[in-house]
Amino acid sequence: MAYTPKNPVRIVTAAALFDGHDASINIMRRILQDMGAEVIHLGHNRSVSDVVKAVLQEGAQGVCISSYQGGHMEYFKYMRDLLNEAGAGYVQIYGGGGGVIVYDEKKELEAYGIAQIFHPDDGRRLGLEGMIEMIVRGCDFDLLEKQKEFKTKKNIFPGDTVPSTELGVALTAIENGNTDVSLNSYGLESFKAKQAPLVLGITGTGGAGKSSLIDELVQRYLNAYPDKKIAVVCVDPSKRKTGGSLLGDRIRMNSLSRTKVFMRSVASRGSGREIASSLPEILKFVRQLDFDFIIAETSGIGQGNMAITEVSDMSMYVMTSDFGAQSQLEKIDMIDFADLIAVNKADRRGALDALRDVSKQYKRSRKIFDDKVEVPVFLTQASQFNDGGVNKLFFRIADLLESKQPGRWIVDPAFRNNILSAEEHGIISADRQNYLAEIVSTVHKYKKRTEDLAEVASKLGGLQKLAPMLGTPAETVQKVQSQLEADFTAEELESLKNYDQLVERYSGDELVFQVRDKEIRQKLVRESLSGTKIRKVVVPKMKDWGDRFRYLKLENVPGEFPFTAGVFPLKRADEDPKRMFAGEGTPERTNRRFHYLTKGETAHRLSTAFDSVTLYGQDPDQRPDIFGKVGESGVSICTLNDMKKLFAGFDLINPNTSVSMTINGPAPMILAFYFNTAIDQQVEKKEKELSRKLTPEEYNDLAVWTLQQVRGTVQADILK
Repeated sequence: MAYTPKNPVRIVTAAALFDGHDASINIMRRILQDMGAEVIHLGHNRSVSDVVKAVLQEGAQGVCISSYQGGHMEYFKYMRDLLNEAGAGYVQIYGGGGGVIVYDEKKELEAYGIAQIFHPDDGRRLGLEGMIEMIVRGCDFDLLEKQKEFKTKKNIFPGDTVPSTELGVALTAIENGNTDVSLNSYGLESFKAKQAPLVLGITGTGGAGKSSLIDELVQRYLNAYPDKKIAVVCVDPSKRKTGGSLLGDRIRMNSLSRTKVFMRSVASRGSGREIASSLPEILKFVRQLDFDFIIAETSGIGQGNMAITEVSDMSMYVMTSDFGAQSQLEKIDMIDFADLIAVNKADRRGALDALRDVSKQYKRSRKIFDDKVEVPVFLTQASQFNDGGVNKLFFRIADLLESKQPGRWIVDPAFRNNILSAEEHGIISADRQNYLAEIVSTVHKYKKRTEDLAEVASKLGGLQKLAPMLGTPAETVQKVQSQLEADFTAEELESLKNYDQLVERYSGDELVFQVRDKEIRQKLVRESLSGTKIRKVVVPKMKDWGDRFRYLKLENVPGEFPFTAGVFPLKRADEDPKRMFAGEGTPERTNRRFHYLTKGETAHRLSTAFDSVTLYGQDPDQRPDIFGKVGESGVSICTLNDMKKLFAGFDLINPNTSVSMTINGPAPMILAFYFNTAIDQQVEKKEKELSRKLTPEEYNDLAVWTLQQVRGTVQADILK
């Protein structure tokens, strides 16, 4: 990689949607880092507002967006408009979407002010490194000089009084080594602090979950103090070899989309410590501003680091249970100096032991020998919604703030009690985290038992044949038989003894079985083009009871355990396994497509694709970055009436109708829409038939009956 940037280059990267194809943005950001850029990565499904706020607060020269599922015209233009309104017209916007963004759209976007939309032709011509070099060259300029050309600045975030553009530029000046940065020089005089905010310094080992924990604390802060503002400054290390840096803390912080919160990511830039050389000056400057509270986070540290205590009013150490032997705790400086300690990732095995050991070391380092004294060591799980440990930690921080600034940090008692009394629900308890290994062990034990009992079954079958010829007293034979049968369940013995009837049942031309109290008759034989009769299911005619037992326990016939390819004895013969797939634009348009696909078919197997707005549980909106995605690559469904329009003209309880819907987070809501659509169809039909309204009892009975008849699947991809 030949090009080396002359200025510190900061670039925000993100994907416009959740999409597996957007793994490409991760490749791009890695090459950007290798070329010396400081990359602020936001991850997937980021709105224009989120991206623009990050660009302004981070003082970035450029932004790279991956967009693969439509809506790109509105998305990129809206981003350009917002940046221009905010006085950041200097920010270079780069995008890509493979073949989704066609050549004419590429030209239109570039004419609108987008620096470059990369087309597949560009990839063939330049290669990955060539494209990244184009981006770095385009962003390699002095932001402090360039921003002077754009004097008109507008607050583009309604209800947010934090001047993101001005503050982002001012912090860039400090990071770049300017020593004469004042509030007046960057238009921040009106945002001057009335009282200097306190700084909570947070440090800890790499991967301990510091960023996720900060996000949870910020969420609680904004809920508890809706009128107060907060600033977060996070340090990440720069690579010594390339100078590049992954500033990835924002990807964990969902709270940043709310108002009254400002965040800045800082690269260490060769400081050789867990804090950047510029961090003390940055915090000194931010303390002059109208924030009520500041959180400063370091990069991951080792046992002997404690630099955060030099720049904060109070400090917190975040760790996990993976610290090794208890003696290792004696080497950790921060346990001696921290005001608070969080043992995060409480779902891990050994977390409770870690809490006990860390609490002991905390007391030992402070010469506290009274077991009854409570210490500020908390067991937290930042990944858990409304985690009790995080709640207790937050209120301890609030109490610390109140002790240092009396009267400013009083928490509403009702709010405190409501939060602390919340019931905790773990996803998988620590003692069940090896459940996959338990499944494997159970399967192995099942197969071993099958093999062991197959030998016994073989002897039992032999005894059944030999008994009449032995002439032995019946009591003796009965005793041996009882001993052999003792290891089997009653169900296993019955299936062994009825094996010949099973063979006979599948030897006929027709199989009769019941589904939902309905008798089904299906042919067991089909004739090939050459006239050969082919049986659908053939039960092996085995004489040995051991072989029979193995077959029943390891294979068996369709519809019986452990057969895994289907839950019914035979597949339906009255419908072909066609997938009538549709999903584009409005419900009415998709409905017309469904009727076109099912024309002349007796079976209606409707498979529905939803647009990204529906997939992720958002409402359609006229805001350009949402509007552009509505009805793209799927149908837009946001109300019960939409669902009724989608399936208008289809009898959802017809045995020949089934519906498949691929959905993510809002699967319960979509399923509720579908059920109520089916119920309302039947209610309307029944009321028309009776020429009157149904009574509440009749309605409930009809609803229950309808839910027993509908067929289909909801594929919640988020669970995969």
